Amino acid sequence: MSDLESSPDSASEPVEGFSVASVYAELLSRAPENKMEPRMEPMEMAMDILGEPNRSAPVIHLTGTNGKTSTARMIEAGLLAHDLRVGRYTSPHLSRVTERICLDGEPVEDETFVRIWDEIRPHLTMVDQRLAERGEVPLTYFECLTILAFAVFADAPVDVMVLEVGLGGITDATNVASGVVDVVTPISLDHTDLLGDSERDIALEKAGIIKSGGFLISAAQIPEAADVLLETAREADVDFRFEGVEFGVESRTPGVGGQQVTVQGIAGRYPELLLPLHGAHQAENFAVAVAALEAFIGGGQQELVLENLQLACEHITAPGRLETLRTGPSIIVDAAHNAAGVEASAQALKESFGLGRLALVVGILEEKDAREILTVLHREYDDLVEDICFTQSTSPRAIPAEELGRLALEVGFREENMNVTARLDDALDWAVSRADTSDDALAGGVLITGSITVVGEARTLLSGGEG
Repeated sequence: MSDLESSPDSASEPVEGFSVASVYAELLSRAPENKMEPRMEPMEMAMDILGEPNRSAPVIHLTGTNGKTSTARMIEAGLLAHDLRVGRYTSPHLSRVTERICLDGEPVEDETFVRIWDEIRPHLTMVDQRLAERGEVPLTYFECLTILAFAVFADAPVDVMVLEVGLGGITDATNVASGVVDVVTPISLDHTDLLGDSERDIALEKAGIIKSGGFLISAAQIPEAADVLLETAREADVDFRFEGVEFGVESRTPGVGGQQVTVQGIAGRYPELLLPLHGAHQAENFAVAVAALEAFIGGGQQELVLENLQLACEHITAPGRLETLRTGPSIIVDAAHNAAGVEASAQALKESFGLGRLALVVGILEEKDAREILTVLHREYDDLVEDICFTQSTSPRAIPAEELGRLALEVGFREENMNVTARLDDALDWAVSRADTSDDALAGGVLITGSITVVGEARTLLSGGEG
């Protein structure tokens, strides 16, 4: 996921005059995530003033187009299974902003979130003043959240930080840290207006996290992206390992609740692990996570303890990624926010869920390639989908439902199978009514997909409003 999406927070109890909701409102008053400045000096200024919390623990740094958050959560689970204290920073959040900053696998406590923000606020004001004197934009939403994450992790303190970039790599706010291990998940076209319109251009941006002293672990890449990563790694004189060359998924067997996976790592072989996630893409993310753990814990030379990986698998979760929220009919959410993500999820859903027909609920944000996403949805789900509802989240960047409906007709969806509503609750009710069936041979389901904001709001609605 990219940090260019976010979901509204639920309120929280006041903590010494402030609350998570009030801090979040203060953060949102700053330049938004999709208006981030391509710069690093303000982050470096803040780190210097705060005593370099970005250097308070070794870092595993992740970039890529798809699979970053899932892979980060897998790495976190592996580190916790090795009795290490972990700080994980990922984006976006599904329900509450505290989900972005996790300590030992759980969102930072409200009191800590508010207390650390209150402590660093005067220092951030100093940075803002310096920027204003130079006629520059104050610290942005994402920069402030990243600074807050570093401060929380230093305060804990943690043994290792797992950091997911927000966008690209070279000038991403997280790149003020230097990774002991740098992880690159699959690179494909996304945010082309900001990162470039070719896989090579995007790879050049993402390769910016690779620095001397690190260890590069990369997912399988198309040749244009792989060449960039290899060249950068060699220039930085870092060790590197690529999925499909030095490590990868040896075998996998889909099953109830996930899949059984055997991984050949860079230092050992790990047979028949029970991964509680669906799809070949998640098995591949897991192989990348295993290699990253090997690189971090033993420099790529030491085999991991199998029992620790088994324990890690028991605690791996991926909220909002082919997550079943209800049954009878099945209601599944999946935050596939670009064409490559839609394709991977479709294959996994067909492989693992046994549905005979599907009602889709789709909402997309304006910075995404909506035409390409809808084209892939139409192609991948044509044999399953009888009904589709276009809707929108409450995000101001949501593409209006009516506009999505018009675009869907252009890519081949049939008007008689479509419903359009701006209200997500109405979209869910309609989709459930269309998916419900008493014919077990044609088990029906609902898939809510597209923007993370739609998925996050659907999770809240279907959980009775709990964030």
